Amino acid sequence: MTEAYTAAVEYLYGRINFESLPSPPYAERHMKLDRMRQLLTRLGQPAAGVPTVHIAGTKGKGSTSALLASIVQAANYSVGVFSSPHLQSIEERFCVNSLPCKPQELVELVELVRPAVALMDEEADAAPKEQLRPTFFEIATAIALLHFARRKVDLVILEVGLGGRLDSTNVCSPCCTVITSISYDHTKQLGETLAEIATEKAGIVKPGVPLVTGPLKEAPRRVIAEVAERHGARMIAADRDYRFRYDSAHAQSAERVGGQLHFEMQADRGHPLQEPFVLDDAKLKLLGRHQAANAAVALATSVELRRQGWLLPEAALRAGLAETTLPGRVELISERPAVVLDTAHNVASVTALVETLAENFSCERRHLLLAATREKDVAGMLRVLLPFFQTVTLTQYEENTRAVPVAKLQETVQAILAKEPDLASQIEVEVVDNPKQAWQKAREQAQPEDLLCVTGSFFIAAELRPVLRAEAVIN
Repeated sequence: MTEAYTAAVEYLYGRINFESLPSPPYAERHMKLDRMRQLLTRLGQPAAGVPTVHIAGTKGKGSTSALLASIVQAANYSVGVFSSPHLQSIEERFCVNSLPCKPQELVELVELVRPAVALMDEEADAAPKEQLRPTFFEIATAIALLHFARRKVDLVILEVGLGGRLDSTNVCSPCCTVITSISYDHTKQLGETLAEIATEKAGIVKPGVPLVTGPLKEAPRRVIAEVAERHGARMIAADRDYRFRYDSAHAQSAERVGGQLHFEMQADRGHPLQEPFVLDDAKLKLLGRHQAANAAVALATSVELRRQGWLLPEAALRAGLAETTLPGRVELISERPAVVLDTAHNVASVTALVETLAENFSCERRHLLLAATREKDVAGMLRVLLPFFQTVTLTQYEENTRAVPVAKLQETVQAILAKEPDLASQIEVEVVDNPKQAWQKAREQAQPEDLLCVTGSFFIAAELRPVLRAEAVIN
C-alpha cells in the first residue's frame, strides 16, 4: 500500500473509536447526532435526496443489507452499502455494487473530510465540555455518504452500528426503515430487557416512513408497533403482513448451498397494491434457517420499494437471493475437514449457527475454536456450543482490547462442565493464548471427515480468516 493510504487509515484509527473500547459508551453525551449533522452540513450534505433504506437489528443487519443490495443490483440499479465492522480492510465498509471502495478512493475521501473535521476539532478545543470532536464511526459514516454521492448511486443502504436512536446513521431521511430482529446483545448500552433494546432500535422509525420488521417476540414487537403507530409509520410485520417457509438442502448434498424460500405478502390495506405477492422456490446461497428469515425481510423491503415505484422484477428478486454470499456467515473455507468460519457473537447467533451446522454438515466429529468479547453473555453462548462439539480450543484475539482473556474463558467453561459431568466426560478442552497457534492445534485434531468451526466474535473471524484461507482446500 502507498504511504498516502497508510496515512489515511492511521488518521481514521487515530480518532475516538468506540469499537475498540472494552465497554463502548452509549449515551447522548458521547453519541451526538447534532455533531454528525454538523459534520455533514460542512461537507455539503452528501447523498442528500438519494433514496435510503436504514437497517437496524440485533442480528441479521449485514445479511439483510447484502441480500437487499444484491436484489436491487440485479435489477440494474446502482447501490451503496455502509456496513460495520469489517473483516479484512476498512474499505469493506463502503461498498458500491458489492465492491469495496478502492484504496486510492479512500485516500481521496479522507482528504475531503479532513478540513471539516479539523474545524470541528478547533471548536472542540474552545469548548472541551461539548465533546465536538467527530469520532471514528461518525467520520466513517460521512465517508460512506461522500463515496455514494461521488459514485451517483441510485439507492443507499445504511446499516446501524450500535442500537439505533443515537447511532450516527440516524441522521438520514430514509424511504424505508428495517428492524431485522431483537435479542440480547449490548445490554449494558441498550438495556437489560428485550423491550428496552427494542426501544433503542425503534429510534430509527421516522414519521410516515414504512417500517419492515423481521420475526419478533411479543414484547419487542409491541414496543416497535407502538412507536410506529405514534409516528404514523406503516409497519410491515413478519407473521402478520408476510410469511415465509424454508426448505433446507440435505446435509449430504454435494454442494454446500442454502435451501429454498417460499414467501408470501398480503395485499396492503389502504394501498393500491391489489394482489398479494408470492415468490415460491427461491434459491438461497447463504446457509441456514436464520438466513431465510433475513431473506424474507429483504424481500418484504423489496416489495415495499416496488410499491414506491422501483422496478424490481421477479427475476431480480430470485437472482439477488441466489447470488448473495457474505464472508464470515457460515462461510465454508475448506473441505476435508470442513472448516467453517462464522462471526456469531451472542446467544441468538450461536444458536442459529449450531442449528445450521447440524442441518447442513454430516461429520464424524465436531471441533470448536472459540474466542469471545467482553460484555457478551459468554456463559450463555458456551451453554449452547459445548454440547455440540467433541473438542474445544479456547483462545483470544489480539488486535482489539475487547477480547475475553483466555484464562477467564477457561474458567467459564470449567464452571459449566463442573455442573454437567456427563458433558465434561465427552468433551476435550485445550487452551492456547495465541490465536494462530490455537488454529494449528485445532486443525491437528480434525480428521478429513470432521467439522472444524471457528467462531465467537467478529474479531477472531477477522484475525484468522486470512490464515484459514491460505490453507484452504475446496474439493
